[in-house]
Amino acid sequence: RDGVTLCADVYRPAQPGRYPALLTRTPYNRQSLTMVHAQFDFYRALNAGYAVVTQDTRGRYDSDGEFCVFADEINDGYDTVEWVAAQPWCNGRVGMFGSSYVGVTQWLAAVSRPPHLGAIVPSITGSDYHENWCYQGGAYLLGFTLTWTMGLIAANLERERMRGKDVAALIEAHTDALDDLRQGIQHLPLNEFPPLLRTNVGRYYLDWLKHPADDDYWRQWRIEDHYSNIAVPSFNVAGWYDVFLGGSLQNYNGMHRNGGSDAARKGAKLVVGPWVHGAPLGNISGQINFGARASQAGLDLAGIKLRWLDHWLKGEPNGADQDPPVKIFVMGANKWRDEADWPPADVKYAPYYLREAGALSPDKSGDESYDAFLYDPRNPVPTNGGQLCCNPAVLPTGAFDQQEIEKRADVLVYSTAPLQRDLEVTGPVVVKLWAASSASDTDFTAKLVDVYPDGRAFNLTDGIIRARYRNSKSKAELIEPERVYEYTIDLWATSNLFKAGHRIRLEVSSSNFPRFDRNPNTGAQPGAEAGLEPALQRIFHDSQRPSHALLPVLERG
Repeated sequence: RDGVTLCADVYRPAQPGRYPALLTRTPYNRQSLTMVHAQFDFYRALNAGYAVVTQDTRGRYDSDGEFCVFADEINDGYDTVEWVAAQPWCNGRVGMFGSSYVGVTQWLAAVSRPPHLGAIVPSITGSDYHENWCYQGGAYLLGFTLTWTMGLIAANLERERMRGKDVAALIEAHTDALDDLRQGIQHLPLNEFPPLLRTNVGRYYLDWLKHPADDDYWRQWRIEDHYSNIAVPSFNVAGWYDVFLGGSLQNYNGMHRNGGSDAARKGAKLVVGPWVHGAPLGNISGQINFGARASQAGLDLAGIKLRWLDHWLKGEPNGADQDPPVKIFVMGANKWRDEADWPPADVKYAPYYLREAGALSPDKSGDESYDAFLYDPRNPVPTNGGQLCCNPAVLPTGAFDQQEIEKRADVLVYSTAPLQRDLEVTGPVVVKLWAASSASDTDFTAKLVDVYPDGRAFNLTDGIIRARYRNSKSKAELIEPERVYEYTIDLWATSNLFKAGHRIRLEVSSSNFPRFDRNPNTGAQPGAEAGLEPALQRIFHDSQRPSHALLPVLERG
């Protein structure tokens, strides 16, 4: 609508005719068919009677204009959907597909309600670009945002080179920065990282740092505010070890309960595997192989998607609208299972209390003292797997043995006795901490771990809370040093069978770096702060301050 040309490739079935179309709008190169195929087997879609359109988003690869994350996807998505629907080879029914940022382009298009959009298939993507894209619990998602932005800048520099600009020196400097990113990610202050300042491409990264609170900057794109305005069915794909797990689960629940039409509510679907961020979705997560059936190929995820699309875009009475709306992979059991909803209605939330001597118990705390540790941001607890993205050389993602991490003096470890029988934990996981700090602002982290009989301890899910955002993500409130506060740490969710002989473990600390940025403990805004100070942390677990993990236990006959 503003005269900018967006480039697309069109693939059509061999036979002439008018077909429903599947559209993907990507910043990752529309002609990278390996990447596009990994998100959706579009040759299979062609054989099933769909036209497929792959488009470079504004300012990326062959499309004109300037790329600014999130900013133009609403209008550009609307215009592209309606352009596709008006082509002589299209029957007027358009669906969208893709993962990660290609999920962003779907949700933001759907918000604008293009008349010819009939369904979307967003995979491993977010619902709120503040809370589960750039920030989590008030802490900055440094590992994801920096590695992702550095990759975007690299591709943009290559685009400028292809268009005849003399950027050879910039490309050399950026390549060196990528190779040294394990060291570079420690740079302080965050808003003065040199590779981001060499070009204006990464200015949106600096904007994210300027808006640590949930303010109007973020609300202009928040999907969670628009479920009731989105009228199309959505097929949501998530991974237990994906950086956007929380957002993907929220998108399903929001559409299933509050979608803007009967079709949007009935047509909401969710598939969650043991997957890390990326494509294709495989069966290996970190150091664990979950078996061939765990991969998208083993599940035939493409076939499940096509059957669903055949119903919603072609109107085929194939029963896809009657299938159970949720399919989850239960880790530990290593099996897929259908569910009527997320979380399962028969989940019982059981508190497991932090106890003295490193115990974790369903029995409530008594007359106990507290545990203490020194959090020094100059030597933060290193990230070891988890829900990460987007550079495995810097941040390997998935399930890893945490034993070395647990040897640190600044990591408190609480474990159950070996389980006498299998125990399934499936659903949202929350940790309640009563804690005090010597600082005026600090962080508290928690990690749920499955401990094997031989001592290996594999992470399942983790979370963080920044003290200044303990009451609201929109308003910062510093804490009074040494005062005890109650903190809620959202660990998102998991589905894991803790087998007999295994132990349930909770790690508590104040850092998980560089997954999250370091809190400097000074009370200054972390993104612009270079100074770092240690803080003494106390975790209480007495009868009046019963710190605990609230686990979603599922017991079925």
